Amino acid sequence: MLMKSKRIKSLISLLLVLVVGVSLVGCGSKDPKGGNEGTTVTGAASDNTSNKEKVVNIGVTDTLKTLNPLLIDAGEVNKYSTGMMFLPLVDLGPDLSFEPMLADSITTEDNINFKVHIDDAATWSDGTPITADDVVFTALRIASPLVANPSLMYYAFEGVGDDGFVAEGATSISGIVATDDKTVQFTTKSPMALTTFENTYARYLLTLPKHILENVAEADLATYDWFNHPDVVSGPFVVSDFDVNHFISYTKNENYWRGKVNIDKLNIKIVTGSQLYAGLQSGEIDFIQQTTGVIPQEDYANVEALDNINAVYGEPVTNQSVFFQTANDAVSDPRVRQAILYAIDRNQLVSGLLNGKGEVVDGFLSSAGPFYDSSLVPTEYNPDKAKQLLADAGWDGSKTLRFYVNSGDTTFVNGASAIVAELLEVGIKVEMHTVDFATLMTVVGTTDYDLLAVQYTYAPIDPYPDVNWLLSGEGSWTGYSNPDITDALAKTQQTSDVNEIKGYYLTVDQKVQQDVPMFSAYIIKALGAVSKRLVNATPSVYGSFNHIENWDVTE
Repeated sequence: MLMKSKRIKSLISLLLVLVVGVSLVGCGSKDPKGGNEGTTVTGAASDNTSNKEKVVNIGVTDTLKTLNPLLIDAGEVNKYSTGMMFLPLVDLGPDLSFEPMLADSITTEDNINFKVHIDDAATWSDGTPITADDVVFTALRIASPLVANPSLMYYAFEGVGDDGFVAEGATSISGIVATDDKTVQFTTKSPMALTTFENTYARYLLTLPKHILENVAEADLATYDWFNHPDVVSGPFVVSDFDVNHFISYTKNENYWRGKVNIDKLNIKIVTGSQLYAGLQSGEIDFIQQTTGVIPQEDYANVEALDNINAVYGEPVTNQSVFFQTANDAVSDPRVRQAILYAIDRNQLVSGLLNGKGEVVDGFLSSAGPFYDSSLVPTEYNPDKAKQLLADAGWDGSKTLRFYVNSGDTTFVNGASAIVAELLEVGIKVEMHTVDFATLMTVVGTTDYDLLAVQYTYAPIDPYPDVNWLLSGEGSWTGYSNPDITDALAKTQQTSDVNEIKGYYLTVDQKVQQDVPMFSAYIIKALGAVSKRLVNATPSVYGSFNHIENWDVTE
């Protein structure tokens, strides 16, 4: 799953549910017992009863990029796995409200100046208080051109260049200042809604200990080995071993400031979707969150039938988005894109692939969010209309479209095959490329595709960063922009009135329905699962891990 904005150049919450499978900081030892084969993770860490330790295994289906908070993208696996050690300022909860994590409040009076207060009780695992200086230090390093993370770009703040970076060697940012030991003021260049600040920046700023890292050369931070085995953390767990393609193993932080951690060892098992059911059945996987572990639709009924598991459906927020690279000649004519939308029977995809556990919408917003407007009727399946639009556009059938799909999403691989067949029926030849997620994210950074599909979660309370980025013209995933959309999106940042914001997003989705720079193949009500041996643990699209210190095991 992904979540992306103009400052987030490689996403994906959730989006989507997606993480690049290449480590930029190295990795731990590979699991000698084949963690990717759905058997064990690492020795006794995978044995739920050995030495009477409380061990929990989480199943995910995308590989890890890094555990360096300065290098993470916005993929949910990447964010949550790193956030086990370094807390975000706030995070979204199951009810779509922001919950305090490291910060106990974020306020603004003018949508320009944001006051972030760090919890007075917050301390590092070595007993050192967590201060505003730690936050400022982390932000400065995120904005470093030598670290050069293209995902967490701070161009929105005063003192940061429009490229998202400060000058090499900069010692401060005028728009990110500690006003006392526990308070940081962030100042933006233009109005920003509080929810956008929280969702786009506060959720992804994973504060680092300045007293440990301040003497590390700026140029060395991207490859600094400490991030592979940090000994000072703010979160409930400390990594003990990891392999970017197979597993992450943690031990509990004995000095977690938010409360006693009940689980002794936590493992994140990176497996294929087809291995999740077997892992749940055998007890080798205890927990699957809806956006980080993609259970294949064909396994839903089997998972629901397991006696040792509680199955939990999430709200319809995971969008199976299909993006056109409108800069390419093959799909530059909106009539061709409209024809493609008319040619696809999306209701059949929902009933056939999802067993009805989903919905069809046009544009970005699902019924789970406060800004959804049901008056926008989705485009109907009408192959005759598609053929007429193609004829009007002068389509002669000589072009073959390149369609890239995530091989890890086995359900949509089947759906994409059906789409290819439907498009051929109206005279459009499509060559489907199934690639792993890392390759998909490489392709999407180019214009070497005509269509590209990815599961993408547009945060229901704040779709602005993602939509604004995706429809920002040249260099975006769509290459498309429209002044009416640009104006409507800007207005969402200047008001807190839900009905006003709802009207602005209706304008956006209407234009998207008309010009089709992207379409939603369907919105998924994804399935999560939790072992009955776990208490205080409930899979939710958001907030599943916010209080993981309260999870416990009953045998």
